Amino acid sequence: MDALGALLSGPRAQDAFLLRAVLEPPWSIRIEDEAPLTVLTVVRGSAWLAPEGQEPTWLGPRDVLVARGPDPYTMADAPSTPVQTIIHPGQRCTTLYGEELAEKLALGVRSWGNSPDGGTVMLIGTYQLAGEVSRRLLDALPRSLVLRGDEWDCPIIDLLAAEIVKDAPGQESVLDRMLDLLLISALRAWFARPDARAPSWYRANGDPVVGRALRLLHNNPEHPWTVADLAQRTGISRAALARRFTALVGEPPMAYLTGWRIALAADLLHEPGATLEAVARQVGYSTPFALSTAFKRVRGISPADHRRAS
Repeated sequence: MDALGALLSGPRAQDAFLLRAVLEPPWSIRIEDEAPLTVLTVVRGSAWLAPEGQEPTWLGPRDVLVARGPDPYTMADAPSTPVQTIIHPGQRCTTLYGEELAEKLALGVRSWGNSPDGGTVMLIGTYQLAGEVSRRLLDALPRSLVLRGDEWDCPIIDLLAAEIVKDAPGQESVLDRMLDLLLISALRAWFARPDARAPSWYRANGDPVVGRALRLLHNNPEHPWTVADLAQRTGISRAALARRFTALVGEPPMAYLTGWRIALAADLLHEPGATLEAVARQVGYSTPFALSTAFKRVRGISPADHRRAS
Protein backbone atom coordinates (compact mmCIF):
# COMPACT_ATOMS: atom_id res chain seq x y z
CA MET A 1 0.00 0.00 0.00
CA ASP A 2 1.43 3.39 -0.98
CA ALA A 3 0.48 6.84 0.30
CA LEU A 4 -2.56 7.15 -1.95
CA GLY A 5 -3.59 3.60 -1.13
CA ALA A 6 -3.45 4.64 2.51
CA LEU A 7 -5.90 7.41 1.70
CA LEU A 8 -8.52 4.84 0.70
CA SER A 9 -7.97 3.10 4.03
CA GLY A 10 -8.56 6.39 5.81
CA PRO A 11 -11.43 8.52 4.62
CA ARG A 12 -12.72 5.69 2.49
CA ALA A 13 -16.24 6.32 1.30
CA GLN A 14 -18.65 4.34 3.47
CA ASP A 15 -22.22 5.51 3.11
CA ALA A 16 -20.80 8.75 1.77
CA PHE A 17 -23.12 11.63 1.06
CA LEU A 18 -23.57 11.93 -2.72
CA LEU A 19 -25.75 14.48 -4.43
CA ARG A 20 -26.56 15.84 -7.86
CA ALA A 21 -27.25 19.56 -7.53
CA VAL A 22 -29.29 21.25 -10.28
CA LEU A 23 -29.40 25.02 -9.95
CA GLU A 24 -30.66 28.07 -11.80
CA PRO A 25 -29.24 31.54 -10.97
CA PRO A 26 -29.31 33.29 -8.68
CA TRP A 27 -28.05 30.77 -6.14
CA SER A 28 -25.49 30.79 -3.35
CA ILE A 29 -24.84 28.01 -0.84
CA ARG A 30 -22.65 28.29 2.24
CA ILE A 31 -21.09 24.96 3.25
CA GLU A 32 -20.69 24.61 7.02
CA ASP A 33 -20.93 20.81 7.25
CA GLU A 34 -17.43 20.43 8.79
CA ALA A 35 -16.86 17.35 6.61
CA PRO A 36 -13.19 16.33 6.41
CA LEU A 37 -13.19 16.02 2.64
CA THR A 38 -15.52 16.93 -0.23
CA VAL A 39 -15.16 16.22 -3.94
CA LEU A 40 -17.20 18.32 -6.37
CA THR A 41 -17.28 18.38 -10.15
CA VAL A 42 -19.23 20.60 -12.52
CA VAL A 43 -21.08 18.61 -15.19
CA ARG A 44 -22.86 21.53 -16.84
CA GLY A 45 -22.71 25.28 -16.47
CA SER A 46 -20.35 26.94 -14.00
CA ALA A 47 -19.93 27.89 -10.35
CA TRP A 48 -17.77 30.08 -8.15
CA LEU A 49 -15.88 28.74 -5.13
CA ALA A 50 -15.31 31.28 -2.36
CA PRO A 51 -13.30 29.97 0.61
CA GLU A 52 -13.23 32.30 3.60
CA GLY A 53 -10.33 34.72 3.38
CA GLN A 54 -9.39 33.74 -0.18
CA GLU A 55 -10.15 35.04 -3.64
CA PRO A 56 -13.08 33.35 -5.46
CA THR A 57 -12.27 30.69 -8.06
CA TRP A 58 -14.36 29.99 -11.15
CA LEU A 59 -15.24 26.36 -11.95
CA GLY A 60 -16.34 25.25 -15.41
CA PRO A 61 -17.48 21.98 -16.97
CA ARG A 62 -15.48 18.92 -15.87
CA ASP A 63 -13.43 20.94 -13.39
CA VAL A 64 -12.96 19.08 -10.11
CA LEU A 65 -12.74 20.64 -6.66
CA VAL A 66 -11.32 18.84 -3.62
CA ALA A 67 -12.11 20.77 -0.44
CA ARG A 68 -10.55 19.85 2.89
CA GLY A 69 -12.60 20.59 5.99
CA PRO A 70 -13.63 21.72 8.43
CA ASP A 71 -13.40 25.35 7.28
CA PRO A 72 -16.58 26.75 5.68
CA TYR A 73 -16.78 27.96 2.09
CA THR A 74 -19.40 29.21 -0.35
CA MET A 75 -20.48 27.94 -3.78
CA ALA A 76 -22.47 30.37 -5.93
CA ASP A 77 -23.43 31.34 -9.45
CA ALA A 78 -21.50 34.60 -8.96
CA PRO A 79 -19.26 35.94 -6.17
CA SER A 80 -21.70 38.79 -5.53
CA THR A 81 -24.79 36.62 -5.00
CA PRO A 82 -25.93 36.74 -1.35
CA VAL A 83 -26.01 33.43 0.52
CA GLN A 84 -29.45 31.84 0.38
CA THR A 85 -28.84 28.34 1.73
CA ILE A 86 -26.67 26.86 4.48
CA ILE A 87 -25.48 23.23 4.63
CA HIS A 88 -24.97 22.25 8.27
CA PRO A 89 -23.20 19.21 9.82
CA GLY A 90 -25.01 16.02 8.90
CA GLN A 91 -25.91 17.61 5.54
CA ARG A 92 -28.88 19.41 7.07
CA CYS A 93 -30.02 22.12 4.67
CA THR A 94 -31.72 25.34 5.80
CA THR A 95 -32.36 28.94 4.83
CA LEU A 96 -30.46 31.72 6.60
CA TYR A 97 -33.31 31.78 9.11
CA GLY A 98 -33.27 28.07 9.91
CA GLU A 99 -36.13 26.89 7.72
CA GLU A 100 -35.58 23.27 6.64
CA LEU A 101 -35.14 22.91 2.87
CA ALA A 102 -34.37 19.22 2.27
CA GLU A 103 -37.88 18.30 1.10
CA LYS A 104 -38.62 21.61 -0.57
CA LEU A 105 -35.59 21.35 -2.87
CA ALA A 106 -35.71 17.60 -3.53
CA LEU A 107 -35.68 16.76 -7.25
CA GLY A 108 -35.66 12.96 -7.24
CA VAL A 109 -33.08 10.26 -6.57
CA ARG A 110 -30.02 11.95 -5.02
CA SER A 111 -30.97 15.16 -6.81
CA TRP A 112 -31.51 18.54 -5.21
CA GLY A 113 -31.82 22.13 -6.34
CA ASN A 114 -34.02 25.09 -7.18
CA SER A 115 -34.96 23.99 -10.72
CA PRO A 116 -35.16 20.60 -12.46
CA ASP A 117 -33.90 22.31 -15.63
CA GLY A 118 -31.24 24.45 -14.00
CA GLY A 119 -28.31 25.59 -16.10
CA THR A 120 -25.72 24.36 -13.60
CA VAL A 121 -25.35 20.69 -12.63
CA MET A 122 -22.80 19.61 -10.05
CA LEU A 123 -21.94 16.22 -8.56
CA ILE A 124 -20.97 16.40 -4.90
CA GLY A 125 -19.45 13.63 -2.78
CA THR A 126 -18.74 14.18 0.91
CA TYR A 127 -16.70 11.95 3.18
CA GLN A 128 -18.41 11.99 6.56
CA LEU A 129 -15.54 10.74 8.74
CA ALA A 130 -11.77 11.17 8.63
CA GLY A 131 -9.63 8.11 9.32
CA GLU A 132 -6.43 8.38 11.32
CA VAL A 133 -4.42 6.57 8.64
CA SER A 134 -4.83 9.35 6.11
CA ARG A 135 -4.24 12.30 8.42
CA ARG A 136 -0.73 12.72 7.04
CA LEU A 137 -2.10 12.95 3.49
CA LEU A 138 -5.04 15.19 4.36
CA ASP A 139 -2.73 17.58 6.17
CA ALA A 140 -0.63 17.84 3.01
CA LEU A 141 -3.56 19.15 0.96
CA PRO A 142 -4.46 22.82 0.60
CA ARG A 143 -7.84 23.94 1.88
CA SER A 144 -9.09 23.60 -1.67
CA LEU A 145 -7.56 22.45 -4.94
CA VAL A 146 -9.00 22.65 -8.43
CA LEU A 147 -8.17 20.45 -11.40
CA ARG A 148 -9.28 21.92 -14.71
CA GLY A 149 -11.16 19.71 -17.13
CA ASP A 150 -8.55 20.22 -19.86
CA GLU A 151 -5.67 19.27 -17.54
CA TRP A 152 -6.52 15.59 -17.17
CA ASP A 153 -8.65 12.86 -18.65
CA CYS A 154 -11.18 11.45 -16.18
CA PRO A 155 -13.91 9.14 -17.53
CA ILE A 156 -15.11 8.56 -13.97
CA ILE A 157 -17.03 11.85 -14.06
CA ASP A 158 -19.33 10.58 -16.80
CA LEU A 159 -19.82 7.25 -15.03
CA LEU A 160 -20.64 8.94 -11.74
CA ALA A 161 -23.08 11.30 -13.45
CA ALA A 162 -24.92 8.32 -14.92
CA GLU A 163 -24.93 6.23 -11.73
CA ILE A 164 -25.76 8.87 -9.13
CA VAL A 165 -29.42 9.08 -10.18
CA LYS A 166 -29.98 5.32 -10.23
CA ASP A 167 -31.83 3.49 -7.48
CA ALA A 168 -30.65 -0.09 -7.90
CA PRO A 169 -29.61 -2.85 -5.46
CA GLY A 170 -26.15 -2.20 -4.07
CA GLN A 171 -26.09 1.29 -5.54
CA GLU A 172 -24.69 2.94 -2.41
CA SER A 173 -21.63 0.68 -2.51
CA VAL A 174 -21.19 1.32 -6.22
CA LEU A 175 -21.26 5.06 -5.68
CA ASP A 176 -18.89 4.88 -2.71
CA ARG A 177 -16.27 3.10 -4.82
CA MET A 178 -16.77 5.52 -7.71
CA LEU A 179 -16.25 8.45 -5.36
CA ASP A 180 -13.03 6.85 -4.13
CA LEU A 181 -11.85 6.45 -7.73
CA LEU A 182 -12.62 10.06 -8.55
CA LEU A 183 -10.79 11.28 -5.45
CA ILE A 184 -7.74 9.09 -5.93
CA SER A 185 -7.51 10.06 -9.61
CA ALA A 186 -7.76 13.75 -8.76
CA LEU A 187 -5.09 13.58 -6.06
CA ARG A 188 -2.76 11.56 -8.25
CA ALA A 189 -3.12 14.16 -11.01
CA TRP A 190 -2.68 16.99 -8.52
CA PHE A 191 0.50 15.63 -6.94
CA ALA A 192 1.97 15.04 -10.40
CA ARG A 193 1.88 18.78 -11.06
CA PRO A 194 5.22 20.58 -10.56
CA ASP A 195 3.49 23.38 -8.63
CA ALA A 196 1.59 21.06 -6.28
CA ARG A 197 4.42 20.82 -3.72
CA ALA A 198 3.73 17.17 -3.01
CA PRO A 199 4.97 16.20 0.47
CA SER A 200 8.37 14.57 0.72
CA TRP A 201 6.99 11.24 1.94
CA TYR A 202 4.73 11.10 -1.12
CA ARG A 203 7.56 11.86 -3.55
CA ALA A 204 9.65 9.21 -1.79
CA ASN A 205 7.33 6.52 -3.14
CA GLY A 206 8.96 7.06 -6.53
CA ASP A 207 12.42 6.23 -5.21
CA PRO A 208 13.35 2.62 -6.12
CA VAL A 209 14.77 1.93 -2.66
CA VAL A 210 12.76 4.06 -0.24
CA GLY A 211 9.54 3.48 -2.18
CA ARG A 212 9.97 -0.27 -1.75
CA ALA A 213 10.73 0.18 1.95
CA LEU A 214 7.57 2.26 2.40
CA ARG A 215 5.44 -0.36 0.67
CA LEU A 216 6.89 -3.08 2.86
CA LEU A 217 6.03 -1.11 6.00
CA HIS A 218 2.55 -0.19 4.77
CA ASN A 219 1.64 -3.69 3.64
CA ASN A 220 3.04 -5.57 6.64
CA PRO A 221 2.85 -3.41 9.78
CA GLU A 222 2.57 -6.53 11.94
CA HIS A 223 6.05 -7.74 10.91
CA PRO A 224 8.83 -7.23 13.52
CA TRP A 225 10.71 -4.80 11.29
CA THR A 226 14.24 -3.60 11.89
CA VAL A 227 16.34 -1.30 9.76
CA ALA A 228 18.60 -4.24 9.02
CA ASP A 229 15.64 -6.29 7.79
CA LEU A 230 14.44 -3.46 5.56
CA ALA A 231 17.94 -2.91 4.23
CA GLN A 232 18.30 -6.57 3.28
CA ARG A 233 14.98 -6.54 1.43
CA THR A 234 15.75 -3.32 -0.43
CA GLY A 235 19.28 -4.33 -1.39
CA ILE A 236 21.41 -1.66 0.29
CA SER A 237 23.29 -1.33 3.58
CA ARG A 238 21.54 -0.46 6.82
CA ALA A 239 23.35 2.88 7.14
CA ALA A 240 22.63 3.81 3.52
CA LEU A 241 18.95 2.98 3.88
CA ALA A 242 18.64 4.97 7.11
CA ARG A 243 20.26 8.03 5.51
CA ARG A 244 18.28 7.79 2.28
CA PHE A 245 14.95 7.14 4.00
CA THR A 246 15.40 10.02 6.44
CA ALA A 247 16.49 12.42 3.69
CA LEU A 248 13.51 11.62 1.45
CA VAL A 249 10.73 10.97 3.98
CA GLY A 250 11.76 13.40 6.70
CA GLU A 251 12.09 10.89 9.53
CA PRO A 252 13.92 7.59 10.19
CA PRO A 253 12.33 4.29 9.11
CA MET A 254 11.38 3.09 12.58
CA ALA A 255 9.88 6.45 13.55
CA TYR A 256 7.78 6.36 10.39
CA LEU A 257 6.72 2.79 11.16
CA THR A 258 5.64 3.76 14.67
CA GLY A 259 3.48 6.57 13.33
CA TRP A 260 1.94 4.24 10.74
CA ARG A 261 1.20 1.54 13.34
CA ILE A 262 -0.39 3.99 15.76
CA ALA A 263 -2.52 5.50 12.99
CA LEU A 264 -3.72 2.03 12.02
CA ALA A 265 -4.44 1.22 15.65
CA ALA A 266 -6.42 4.44 16.07
CA ASP A 267 -8.67 3.41 13.18
CA LEU A 268 -9.03 -0.20 14.30
CA LEU A 269 -10.01 0.87 17.81
CA HIS A 270 -13.14 2.46 16.34
CA GLU A 271 -14.38 -0.90 15.06
CA PRO A 272 -17.11 -2.55 17.16
CA GLY A 273 -15.84 -5.46 19.20
CA ALA A 274 -12.15 -4.77 18.55
CA THR A 275 -10.08 -5.74 21.57
CA LEU A 276 -6.81 -4.05 22.47
CA GLU A 277 -5.03 -7.41 22.24
CA ALA A 278 -6.33 -8.06 18.72
CA VAL A 279 -5.45 -4.55 17.55
CA ALA A 280 -1.96 -4.87 19.03
CA ARG A 281 -1.33 -8.07 17.05
CA GLN A 282 -2.59 -6.50 13.82
CA VAL A 283 -0.26 -3.52 14.03
CA GLY A 284 2.89 -5.27 15.23
CA TYR A 285 2.91 -5.01 19.02
CA SER A 286 3.45 -8.16 21.05
CA THR A 287 1.20 -7.16 23.94
CA PRO A 288 -1.63 -4.70 24.67
CA PHE A 289 0.69 -3.00 27.15
CA ALA A 290 3.30 -2.37 24.46
CA LEU A 291 0.67 -0.84 22.19
CA SER A 292 -0.76 1.28 25.02
CA THR A 293 2.69 2.62 25.88
CA ALA A 294 3.48 3.53 22.27
CA PHE A 295 0.02 4.96 21.68
CA LYS A 296 0.22 7.26 24.70
CA ARG A 297 3.75 8.35 23.78
CA VAL A 298 2.69 9.30 20.25
CA ARG A 299 -0.87 10.59 20.85
CA GLY A 300 -0.69 11.78 24.43
CA ILE A 301 -3.70 9.68 25.46
CA SER A 302 -4.32 6.01 26.08
CA PRO A 303 -6.10 3.76 23.57
CA ALA A 304 -9.06 3.55 25.97
CA ASP A 305 -9.32 7.34 26.17
CA HIS A 306 -9.03 7.58 22.38
CA ARG A 307 -11.88 5.12 21.97
CA ARG A 308 -14.07 6.95 24.48
CA ALA A 309 -13.39 10.30 22.85
CA SER A 310 -14.60 9.04 19.49
